[in-house]
Amino acid sequence: MNREKILDFCREKLELIIEEVCRYFVARRELIVKIVATMISSGHILFEDHPGLGKTLLAKILAKVIGCDFRRVQFTPDLLPADIIGTKVWVPGEGTFRLVKGPIFTNVLLADEINRAPPKTQAALLEAMEERQVTIEGETYRLDEPFIVLATQNPIEYEGTYPLPEALLDRFTIKLSTGYPQSEDEEVEILRRRLSWKKDDPTDYVKPAVTKEEFVLIQRAVEEVVYVDECIMKFIANIVRTVRSDPRVLAGPSPRGAIALLKVSRGVALIHGRDYVIPDDVLFVAVDVLSHRIVLKPEYVDEVRPEQVVIENLRKVPVPKVAHGVS
Repeated sequence: MNREKILDFCREKLELIIEEVCRYFVARRELIVKIVATMISSGHILFEDHPGLGKTLLAKILAKVIGCDFRRVQFTPDLLPADIIGTKVWVPGEGTFRLVKGPIFTNVLLADEINRAPPKTQAALLEAMEERQVTIEGETYRLDEPFIVLATQNPIEYEGTYPLPEALLDRFTIKLSTGYPQSEDEEVEILRRRLSWKKDDPTDYVKPAVTKEEFVLIQRAVEEVVYVDECIMKFIANIVRTVRSDPRVLAGPSPRGAIALLKVSRGVALIHGRDYVIPDDVLFVAVDVLSHRIVLKPEYVDEVRPEQVVIENLRKVPVPKVAHGVS
């Protein structure tokens, strides 16, 4: 396939994915675009919101729409790392140990209410999210392509929750919120769809918009087809460094944060049918990619939110001019 055909293929398939998700989940289109851009960039997503806003339902719909294998882990205080990654058990009849794979051996893993498990259990995801592999009793096992973690968490002020360690938070490419319905019409539409489904979970009706193989091809197109100009890379670096140097910030986004912003920006460009990134692609996701990577100084914790810090610093960074992918 030449470049134009690849772009047309990706644009068509990505629009089908977004349309199918929106058919079953009432949300702002921009939220779904950010989610899909992250997934085709091989990124992991953390949904944080109050209970009952559809985080788990959205994750199940997304997995079904992209035609991938799906497993769900309900994180609880008594969950052990082996319950996620698996373990080896002795088989007397065979006189050997057999690997019993955990639910992490899938394409899309839903880590439901991830902050209800203690840090030791949360840490079981670290190697898988960063290196797409797990180590069980000294032996390393590769995970299949694609591998995406969709995690949900309740706000940390809820009883029985554990704050995610910074190392794990940094592995999540983007942090999003579904939020409450924005209007009465949206609320009514949720009720109308529930009546038409005749059950709470409509995922049996969801049709895959792509096959797993097609989704992997789109992920590769993000890496191989979407061009990033030097001025865009400098723009991203400038944003990250400006946020990091804010006097209210104790620890700012790392280079991993800058790479995450680069990757998701390329995903946004591909969704819009472009093979090059423009500044608007970066600005569209900058707050969601960077804000959860910020640790505020203690004296500012009650005064400002990390999201506001990113927004204020974005206004300070000059926006480069890019025409047709060339600075």
